[in-house]
Amino acid sequence: MREVVIAEAVRTPVGKRNGGLSATHAADLSAVVLGALIERTGLDPAVIDDVVWGCVSQIGDQSSNIGRYAVLAAGWPESIPGTTVNRACGSSQQALDFAAQAVMSGQQDVVVAGGVEVMSRVPLGAAKAGGSPYGPKALARYEDFSFNQGLSAELIVRKWGFTRTQLDEFAAVSHERAAAAQDRGAFESQIVPVTTETGTVTVDEGIRRGTTAEKLATLKPAFDDDGTIHAGNSSQISDGAAALLVTTPERARELGLRPLVRYRAGAVAGSDPVLMLTGPIPATEKVLAKAGLALGEIGVFEVNEAFAPVPLAWLAETGADPARCNPLGGAIALGHPLGGSGAVLMTRMVNHMRDNGIRYGLQTMCEGGGTANATVVELVS
Repeated sequence: MREVVIAEAVRTPVGKRNGGLSATHAADLSAVVLGALIERTGLDPAVIDDVVWGCVSQIGDQSSNIGRYAVLAAGWPESIPGTTVNRACGSSQQALDFAAQAVMSGQQDVVVAGGVEVMSRVPLGAAKAGGSPYGPKALARYEDFSFNQGLSAELIVRKWGFTRTQLDEFAAVSHERAAAAQDRGAFESQIVPVTTETGTVTVDEGIRRGTTAEKLATLKPAFDDDGTIHAGNSSQISDGAAALLVTTPERARELGLRPLVRYRAGAVAGSDPVLMLTGPIPATEKVLAKAGLALGEIGVFEVNEAFAPVPLAWLAETGADPARCNPLGGAIALGHPLGGSGAVLMTRMVNHMRDNGIRYGLQTMCEGGGTANATVVELVS
């Protein structure tokens, strides 16, 4: 098996719902990060074998293989193909895994992985309109559970015994860390500004400075009148895109590229689809075994903040150091553009590793239906 590296990682700012990116078509937003890869690396796009693109709500603007139309919108040669992947919230993390597998096997040499979601234009759940994706047999197997992620998050809260205060304190820390990272310029080198008809978007829009657990305590529960999950301790509906350049160390040298990280291992796991969001726990165990590493060797963890109890349960079960988990904030503060989030998180993580000399990073993402991806990367010195 060949060694695989990520040679570049870029992302757009993450726009809030109906914010600065909301008028931009998903293909055009994707083209921004594809173009930035070429601009930053000086690469001739003709050497790219494939583009693997994550997107969840594949309807309307995001239908008909958005990965291919992203390539065309970027002005790349028509000879470059593109495909679109849907593994729910982990779609672009799975895109990275598919790209790495293609390069590792020798079938391809240079692949772009990434993803996009413009939730302002294609609302969450739009793809389900007029039908049920679950089918009667799956529903009957789980006693007609609605497969509602918010209700699953409430079940996790009850199973692990978290309090509303714990959830809100975690959410407040997410905003605090994200604001501090933004203020010290931690995101500047990785973000590609997006110019729209109304101006240029240069920073993540979702951060709410001054958020406290006391303020969050005033919000009403969103899924259960007696519950603890609300808009303030859940991920934000967002718009955004990100792209990763995947190749071998040898091909990188030939192309004059300097790799950021080495792809050490990737794993995907299934878990209880009623609890649904606990998949990162077994996925983490699985990917660490594949990478031959212990939890204590990992210097930074990115655990997607779909809802506050997701990383809290993960921390409780793994025993990981909370200070190493989402040190730049997470989706509660920075947003969750579904199909783009896996690549957005990876872009944040590898830049944080480079900036702070962290050898190993682990990213994991819970996904609808009770699956999860986990990926381990190693800093290239």
